[in-house]
Amino acid sequence: MGSPVVLAATAKHTATLIFLHGLGDTGQGWAQAMNSIRAPFVKVICPTANTMPVTLNSGFRMPSWFDLKTLEETGPEDDEGIKSAATLIHSMIDDEIKGGIPAERILLGGFSQGGALAIYAALTFTQKLAGVVALSCWLPLRKNFPAAKKCPDDVPIFQCHGDCDPVVPYKWGQMTASVLKTLLKNVEFKSYRSLMHSSNDEEMRDIKAFINKNMPSQ
Repeated sequence: MGSPVVLAATAKHTATLIFLHGLGDTGQGWAQAMNSIRAPFVKVICPTANTMPVTLNSGFRMPSWFDLKTLEETGPEDDEGIKSAATLIHSMIDDEIKGGIPAERILLGGFSQGGALAIYAALTFTQKLAGVVALSCWLPLRKNFPAAKKCPDDVPIFQCHGDCDPVVPYKWGQMTASVLKTLLKNVEFKSYRSLMHSSNDEEMRDIKAFINKNMPSQ
């Protein structure tokens, strides 16, 4: 994995946001958006995934957190790659904890494939995180749950999805929310009318409100 984009807190650092990009993107792709909604005490980390061949895209190499074999609902998944990527995210969280930021002041976020990894990594992390912002995504390896779940029941998840998404179907977001609500106590799913596989100003305002609520100033 290449060097992540790190935006240092502009006040005393008391919280961290780790945001994971989508397939084929880089950490730079979301850094400015996250910078525009973070509080001064929040450090932002936007890592870039390793470049690898992606089955879904005819084996072309691109930044990807794990291999995507298909976008079929019942298709095969890259079990080993997903678990390995989650371990990588867990190590990033652990580094922040070692640096003095408690787990409940660390928030995971991500878009599309990055959002999928953020959900999976949070569910399989033993400590309670501040929350998860999951944009236009799904729950990987959903059949492994609830057995694979290691997190406390009260980790808050804010899931956003455009109702015109042609890449990750809106129904996937709805199904993911339904599964998450059986695993956790605090799951919110919000849909955005006419939004495709992207973000918009309304969604960014909602993300900012969620972050501020779950990582307030100290």
